[in-house]
Amino acid sequence: MSKRLSPERSYHFHIQNFIHAALAEDAGDGDHTSLACIPNNAKGKAHLLVKENGILAGVELAVEIFKTVDKSLKVKVLLKDGSKIKIGDIVLLVEGKSQSILLAERLVLNCMQRMSGIATKTNQLVQFCKGTKTKVIDTRKTTPTVRGLEKWAVVIGGGANHRIGLYDMILIKDNHIDYAGGIKQAIDACKKYLKSKNKKLKIEVESRNLNEVKEILLVGGIHRIMLDNFSISDIKKALKLINGKFETEASGGITEQNISKYAACGVDFISVGALTHHIKSLDMSLKAI
Repeated sequence: MSKRLSPERSYHFHIQNFIHAALAEDAGDGDHTSLACIPNNAKGKAHLLVKENGILAGVELAVEIFKTVDKSLKVKVLLKDGSKIKIGDIVLLVEGKSQSILLAERLVLNCMQRMSGIATKTNQLVQFCKGTKTKVIDTRKTTPTVRGLEKWAVVIGGGANHRIGLYDMILIKDNHIDYAGGIKQAIDACKKYLKSKNKKLKIEVESRNLNEVKEILLVGGIHRIMLDNFSISDIKKALKLINGKFETEASGGITEQNISKYAACGVDFISVGALTHHIKSLDMSLKAI
């Protein structure tokens, strides 16, 4: 079973596959504490409590987790994905078999806390770029096997996704260029490859300096130029050279302290790996009521 997470997304993340694998990892042959302490027929209620301000993400997934654990659980959603949340807010209420609520508890919290942390950081950076055309995008610096959740959270936070993996875009980076023998060789080889495989993938090329930007422009036939670790001054010079011929992406060393300056230069995209690999989860808890 698969489910589309957002109309903006170009791929499917297998929610049920993820949930079943995560539950198997956690529960093993049974939640023996709950099985020992709680009668099988006991019923209970709980609410999901916000303990830190931020942007909410993972509600839709939480509902799926509860329903996968036990279809008879009743979940009432009070706050939706993308909502601004503050300490003390109640996100949802769940009611039903106590053992089932306890089995789902940690997986729900682990997912929602991480996703909300990502959405919160993304939204902060998006706000710094407000009033410009620049889109804040993620990278492949994600946690293995849960990339779908993390990239979903970026979208909820107001950002956008870069390529999903190695398969949906050509991204010629510095190592590709060095191994291929140069920029022209790498671009030409990729064009030839795509033609031979009858694939229509966008081509992005990383540049490390203004001379490489000039070389990429001479070769042409690509879609986007990445300006990696460029200073503000060199970004402006590069944009004049590119002159709107190709999309532009600034990357490397961009933080909340300087992102607004980079966005003001007029780049189309700013990619920030820290959105998914350097995030503090947002504190929440599931409490019996």
